Amino acid sequence: MIPSPHYKGKVRDVYDLGNELLLVATDRISAFDVVFSEPVEDKGKILTRISTKWFRYFHEIPNHLVTDDPNQFPTPYQNHDAVVGRSVLVKKAKRIDFECVVRGYLTGSAWKEYLQSGTIAETPYPKGIQESYQFPTPIFTPARKNDSGHDENVSEATMEKEVGTALFQKVKKISLHLYTEAHRLMATQGILLCDTKFEFGLLDGEPILIDEILTPDSSRYWDASTYVLGKTPASFDKQILRNWLESTSWDKNPPPPKLPESLILELRKKYLELEEKINLCLSQK
Repeated sequence: MIPSPHYKGKVRDVYDLGNELLLVATDRISAFDVVFSEPVEDKGKILTRISTKWFRYFHEIPNHLVTDDPNQFPTPYQNHDAVVGRSVLVKKAKRIDFECVVRGYLTGSAWKEYLQSGTIAETPYPKGIQESYQFPTPIFTPARKNDSGHDENVSEATMEKEVGTALFQKVKKISLHLYTEAHRLMATQGILLCDTKFEFGLLDGEPILIDEILTPDSSRYWDASTYVLGKTPASFDKQILRNWLESTSWDKNPPPPKLPESLILELRKKYLELEEKINLCLSQK
């Protein structure tokens, strides 16, 4: 038996091991800050494999990963069925309470803000831009992480003021680099990396990548063959779930609606297809 997690997140269980954490990715799925009753089989394992592959590909960027080998986990977690294949042992860092969001295309909350106020991350943009518009260069649109409720989109200036210029410039530069390179790689497999978020923590005063990176839960991946300006392309990510929910009468407050089996199977299929594409593009190095 393993003890109860020290922290139970929406989709992950966290065990505090002193200077390290054991992050266990469950098969729970959430949307609009609500966790659904129906799990997506193997979701945690798929996301763990994808994230660790990207961490290792971008090994020159300091990150929190210690190992995903269950043989190297401390007892009683070592090779336990509840953690094998879906867990990583990581360095404990002080979380920077902002999501570093990079957008290559206009959609999601940025599209909603633009429609409402003509701005994106509080920066004015010209009139007449259509949904799914590709920005000439990717843009950095941070979001403040809130302990309760939705994360809050903020301006670059707000984040810079709160974390300091040097740290802000450093994580922005890393985030843009990661997005740009991942976008280039995925394009070779007919996939558009629409947008993504990165999280950072401080370890010995320096920022390191934490949480997960470039998974279909933290990113939007589009099928390039369906990309048309003014429409939302087909997805390989959690947007499939959000789109279905938007088509219902659910008010985005608990309790959530029951997810149909066909939707759960589609999510799993698309996650696995995306993993295969990621494996192919990373094997080209």
